[in-house]
Amino acid sequence: MQAVYKRLIIWGAVVALLALGLFAAFRPRAVPVDSIVLQPGPMQVTVDEEGETRVHDVFAVSAPVAGHLHRIEVHVGDEVKAGETVLARIEPADPSLLDPRSEAQARATVQAAESALALAEAEIEQAQAEYEFALAEHQRARNLVSGGTISVRDAESAERAFRSSRAALATSQAALQVRRFELERARAQLLSPAATSATRADCACVSVMAPVSGEVLYIPNESERVVEAGEPLLQIGDPTDLEIVVDFLSTDAVRIAPGQRVLVERWGGDVNLVGRVRRVEPFGFTKVSALGIEEQRVNVIIDLTSPREMWQALGHGYQLEARVVLWQSEDVVSVPLTAIFRDGAQWAVFVLEGGRARLRNLEIGQRNGIAAEVVSGLQAGDRVILHPSNRVQHGTRVTSE
Repeated sequence: MQAVYKRLIIWGAVVALLALGLFAAFRPRAVPVDSIVLQPGPMQVTVDEEGETRVHDVFAVSAPVAGHLHRIEVHVGDEVKAGETVLARIEPADPSLLDPRSEAQARATVQAAESALALAEAEIEQAQAEYEFALAEHQRARNLVSGGTISVRDAESAERAFRSSRAALATSQAALQVRRFELERARAQLLSPAATSATRADCACVSVMAPVSGEVLYIPNESERVVEAGEPLLQIGDPTDLEIVVDFLSTDAVRIAPGQRVLVERWGGDVNLVGRVRRVEPFGFTKVSALGIEEQRVNVIIDLTSPREMWQALGHGYQLEARVVLWQSEDVVSVPLTAIFRDGAQWAVFVLEGGRARLRNLEIGQRNGIAAEVVSGLQAGDRVILHPSNRVQHGTRVTSE
């Protein structure tokens, strides 16, 4: 009997150890999770986009006339005064070179003008002779009519002939002046750039004056060249009068209103700047993104409200990042977006209670890219599970690492 009991005890211990081993091997283990305790704190909802600074009023100065532009002596950053600073000088452009046919036509025109001048000079000689003869006849008739030798009619005829010859001489002299001017005009057609360059120093230039006071912002080309009327020469403006322009997606722009607070970041300074939305432009435009996607964008104009001393290093066309504050609260319970998920038509989270995950539905309010405002379902002090995997279900044993 003692041997039987001993065998039973030994085999019972073996079976018990085997059962314990199987239970330990197949017992569900606690799922390791990350968790966080909810605490009230500040929260903001913003729309973020990159933008750039620009001078509020940029004045583009263009050439008032076509001509030869001297090299622009002012430089970007130079201060200018309205009506005093000379921005550029323009003088008449050199004549263009003539092709062989045009040159031959111009020389023929000169020869024709010279011949017309010679003809006019000959006509003056003829008119001068007629005038001298008529003058002598007129004087002789006046002497004879006083003595009764000729009739009054003959004397009047001599006077009329005298006046006609005098008028004909004046006409010939005027025609001679016309032929001389025509010859000068014909010779001007043969002027070459080499002939006019010698007289350039004596030419009166057109000075382009600064329309407003400020600084030179941009000069597309400083070199001496020939310009057309209306061609842009440079841009000037007041760099202390800066504004920010940001092109937001139209779906974000409809949520922005004038007066909203703006946080300006990544502009190069040590501290963030503060601004305020001045205007949301009423029209949108199409812009192709870096991925080649067409997007509808809307420009939002922002004024800087931070002191000038904080952002005086900024200039025209500087890049920055603007965050328009749509909503903010200093004391709100929020839950990370990585903790919430959809449970049918409701939002839900897993709450860590007593070492197990408990499914809890909640209602959320405002959301940003990091967290969501808790309206109901959670309260401060609750520990929620972050990044719940498919291994976490309601009632699952979990352990927070």
